[in-house]
Amino acid sequence: MSLTSALNTAQTSLSNYATQTNILSRNISNASNPNYVRRDAVLTNSLVGSQGISIQRAQDMALFVRSISDTSTASAQETLLKGLSDLKNIMGGNDYETSPSALIGTMRDTLATYAAKPGEATLGQMAVADAATVANGIKDAANAVQAVRLEADKEIGRQVDKLNELLARFETVNNRVFSGTQTGKDVSAELDERESLVKQISSIIGITQVTRPGNDMALYTSDGVTLFETVARPVEFQPSSGFSATVTGNQIFVDGVPLGAGKGANTTGRGSLQALVQVRDEYAPELQKQLDEMARALIVSFRETDQSAIPALPDMPGLFTWAGGTVPVGATIVPGIASSLTVNPALVPSLGGNPQLLRDGGINGAAYSSNPTGASGYSARLDAYVQALDTPMAFDPAAGLSTSASLMAFSADSIGWLELNRSDAESSAESREAARFRSVEALQSITGVSLDEEMSMLLELEQSYKASARLISAVDEMLQALLAAAR
Repeated sequence: MSLTSALNTAQTSLSNYATQTNILSRNISNASNPNYVRRDAVLTNSLVGSQGISIQRAQDMALFVRSISDTSTASAQETLLKGLSDLKNIMGGNDYETSPSALIGTMRDTLATYAAKPGEATLGQMAVADAATVANGIKDAANAVQAVRLEADKEIGRQVDKLNELLARFETVNNRVFSGTQTGKDVSAELDERESLVKQISSIIGITQVTRPGNDMALYTSDGVTLFETVARPVEFQPSSGFSATVTGNQIFVDGVPLGAGKGANTTGRGSLQALVQVRDEYAPELQKQLDEMARALIVSFRETDQSAIPALPDMPGLFTWAGGTVPVGATIVPGIASSLTVNPALVPSLGGNPQLLRDGGINGAAYSSNPTGASGYSARLDAYVQALDTPMAFDPAAGLSTSASLMAFSADSIGWLELNRSDAESSAESREAARFRSVEALQSITGVSLDEEMSMLLELEQSYKASARLISAVDEMLQALLAAAR
């Protein structure tokens, strides 16, 4: 080897070491960045024998696809769990102390005490006060359920806006990746950014990615609807201004195709959007139906009937009434009845009412009175009310619970239904989060940066750099000797 060849080789080596050192330094500086994929500077030999540096990213597409799938399912499950937990909090949290079941139970006990001592006016006032607590509890719960639906609807709007923004950014980055690949440019940073966007998108909506020639990528929803192909497809949603038992939320459209909701407590949804729709359109409305049925059952159970020898007047609301002012007929849900449930003003002392009408009847006139003489020991009507709360009656199957049960049993079943779904969702959330963590951890072990390994490689490069420097120094000494000999 001539001195010139030796010098050129040493200079090439120094240049390669500088590139490798730069890559290692970049790896080390991004060691804590979860969206950074480790680069390797690999020496390559050309056809003419010269050496160069090829930059390669550490990749495992199978693990990456698994991680974004697990991210989608974990995000959906966590979103559903939050929604069910919000519904649980409406009922008083862990002990369900403000649930209709608990409030009705307290009212029943007070009524039983009043029936045992019907002459105690104070007990009558307590019974009416407990009834007001029941009515307010059911009404407040119904309003809170609609507030949960409204918040879910608003969150859907926010998530859709964010998704459209991410897709627009994805289009820009994907174009840079594609054009950079065509020109032979190092697109490692762009690939990192694109994969980061894919992760964020997958937490909002389930996706399937397809990598095409030239490093181009297309995205489809889990149901096969195009989300991105060359250009971002529109995701459209119109938020609602408010919710009631009769209002249905608007659909989400992906490229003109409606996005379905998840199903079940162990949700089939992928991404937060499907779970939010599930909370808004399935679980919250189901609880609303149950509250409406409880309100209807209270009005029916405490109704007044014509006490005439030949009854001719219709049944009328007694202790409980509502905006409709009638007694519902048949085992059919009256949408929104829970939101206007109230105690009959004729019984409320602060409104000029008489609590003793609960014992005697006659809230709707003399024809409905069971104790026209006002006998203080009369308790038949109060006993009938207490028994009615534990007597089976018909409920609408659309409420999702038993179609024949007492009001006490039905209200308790509602709590059981909610807690069963919330508990199942919580268990599924734990297992899905564990699966997501494992897949992300496995991916990080391959694509992440190990400081120990990078520092070890830096030391090796340092030794190689010193060897090349010594070679250049030796060549320099030889050239100096040749020049001196030539003088």
